[in-house]
Amino acid sequence: MNTIDHDQLINQLNWRYATKQFDPQRKISAKDWATLEEALVLTPSSFGLQPWKFIVVSDPAVREKLVGASWGQRQVADASHFVVFAVKKNLSEQDIDNYVKRIAEVRGVPRETLGGFRDMMVGSLIKALDETKRNFWSTKQVYIALGNFLTSAALLGVDACPMEGIEPAKYDQILGLDKLGLTATVAAAAGYRATTDNYSQAKKVRFPRDEVLVKV
Repeated sequence: MNTIDHDQLINQLNWRYATKQFDPQRKISAKDWATLEEALVLTPSSFGLQPWKFIVVSDPAVREKLVGASWGQRQVADASHFVVFAVKKNLSEQDIDNYVKRIAEVRGVPRETLGGFRDMMVGSLIKALDETKRNFWSTKQVYIALGNFLTSAALLGVDACPMEGIEPAKYDQILGLDKLGLTATVAAAAGYRATTDNYSQAKKVRFPRDEVLVKV
């Protein structure tokens, strides 16, 4: 099994930052973007349920509309690629059944053998939680995908910017997410930093290790 070099990992995490200005002329290669899409697909989630959809917005006109729903942040339009992280609203037993079916298909096991696992998920997420708490649970899950995306991009030398400064309701309307039972949660722009982005030269600010790491 191949492993990444320790110094390379830390160097790339130090190199990355929340890019404020992207060079609109520089595009992510098809190979690198396919790799980032696969990284999103491989993101872990609680129970493995994957209560999300990743909306890759390519249409320039649509991205310009999204700028207006992002407090005017130009990263939305100027970056090479733009991803909206959406969650499934009001996760249901059907969603769980779909997942159980997928497990059976991929692992080649009878669905009946997964009954206990199914019942545990239904009990924990459907019966124990109301819609508000269920949606909150899904929202927490999607941030795992965001973190995975940012780290994966950094390892490929691709700049990225996580964006919570969006208006989800407007995103839902512009992208037609309501009709799909989805709602936008957060977004990320990806591409390459512009030479005019002064933030790229700023020192990374983090608290010292001994203030962040607690060992018991």
